[in-house]
Order: sequence, then structure tokens, then C-alpha cells
Amino acid sequence: MTRIDARFAHLKANGRKAFVAYIMAGDPDFATSLELVRGLPGAGVDVIELGLPFTDPMADGPAIQLAGQRALDAGMTLRKTLDLAAAFRKTDDSTPIVLMGYYNPIHSRGVDRFLVEAKAAGIDGLIVVDLPPEEDDELCLPARRTGLSFIRLATPTTDAKRLPRVLQNTSGFVYYVSITGITGAAEARPAEVAPEVARIGAATDLPVVVGFGVNTPEQSEAIAGVADGVVVGSAIVRRVGEGRPVAEVLEFVRSLAEGAHRVGG
Repeated sequence: MTRIDARFAHLKANGRKAFVAYIMAGDPDFATSLELVRGLPGAGVDVIELGLPFTDPMADGPAIQLAGQRALDAGMTLRKTLDLAAAFRKTDDSTPIVLMGYYNPIHSRGVDRFLVEAKAAGIDGLIVVDLPPEEDDELCLPARRTGLSFIRLATPTTDAKRLPRVLQNTSGFVYYVSITGITGAAEARPAEVAPEVARIGAATDLPVVVGFGVNTPEQSEAIAGVADGVVVGSAIVRRVGEGRPVAEVLEFVRSLAEGAHRVGG
């Protein structure tokens, strides 16, 4: 059982929903982002999404685009992102880490080399937003053979014909993108999300976690009420970009986590 599987099993056994937080690795610098990531579990985060900086983040809105650029300007690389994960693992061997990003940096490093390094660094799963199921031989299947979950995105445009293909080799959890468009662009609406989560849940035994468009504790609670968990990224990253102290960012994360955990707690 992977860390991701174990965490969701524990949450389910306790009638709890998952809170997932996204942080861009290296934003605004290595030391600050490591301090933030190390503080996430204590702030109530169940799963950490660690963003991999990339020069052309086509699915991301301004907040995460700017975060990636700050990280790149500070010298962040794929290797340093894995070093950050490894540093986190020295003090936390139970919180799952999902590396989220784009395929180009992985391809440039070499898939086999990357997977060995990611596993050694303590990465548990991958979300690679620009690799469709038709390209599963490229990274998804090798990742699963290495023991890494490959988490797929489903969207409002993933219809009944497409859904089985999306779910075919997915593991860990399914990430449902609650809105069409880029991150941070609109507000997730529980009444629209609920039937989609139910539709996906009927087709898989995996947890269905909802992200995009969640910015407040109230929204976190509302979305957690119709899914197995909720993801917040842009609202957290935006505060990092504003230069807020780490303690203040973590307090905001805590409020979001408490919102999600109020459901079924």
C-alpha cells in the first residue's frame, strides 16, 4: 500500500475528507518553500502537491504562472525539486507527496532516470497535465512499475465515452477539475460538481478529489461535502507571492483544512 492509499484509507475509516494543498517548489526560494512544505502537515494537510516549475505552464492561471517564474528565477530545477522532497522526507515519512507539472522537464531528464530519482526522493505520485491516456507508455506505465501512482485529471468535458480511458491506468486518486479553463479562473460550484463526482465515483473505486476554483474555507467545506477531498493551490500560492510570512500562509492553509475536515468529522 502506498502512502497515498494509506492516507485515504485512514481518512475513510475515520469518516473524514482529504485536504490537499499545492505549493510551487522553490517559490520564492528553496529555503522558504521547504519551510512551507514542512509546515503543511501540521496545518492539517493530508496530501501535498508539489509544483514542478516550468516555463510554459499552459493549464495554470496567473498566480501559479508567476510562482513558477519566481522559482525558476531563483534557480529552481527538477533536481532541486526532488532535493526539496528528500529534505522533507527526513522529518516526515508518512505524508504523501504528489509531484504536479508538465512532461518537458521529465522528458529532458530522461524518464528512467527521473523515476529512479523521484522514488528515492520520496515522491509518491505524479500528475502530468499534458500527457493524455494515449501516451501511457511514455510515463504512466513506467511510473506505476516503479511504484509511483499516476493521477489523472477528469474535467467537465470528460464524457461517458472518454471516462473509461481516463480511468484505465489511473491510481492513487482521480483529480476532478471543477471548471473549464485555467487554475484560479473561476469559483467551483458544489451543485455542479456533485453530479460529476458521483458519475466518476460510480466508475472507479478510487477517491475523487476536486480542485480548481476553491479559494476560501467556506468553499473548501462546500466542495469537500460532495467529494472525497478538495485541493487548493492558487489561493495559497497567491499569498506566497504577496510576500506573506510563512506562519501567516500556514495559518491560512489551516483554515482551509479545517473547512474540509468539518465535513464528516
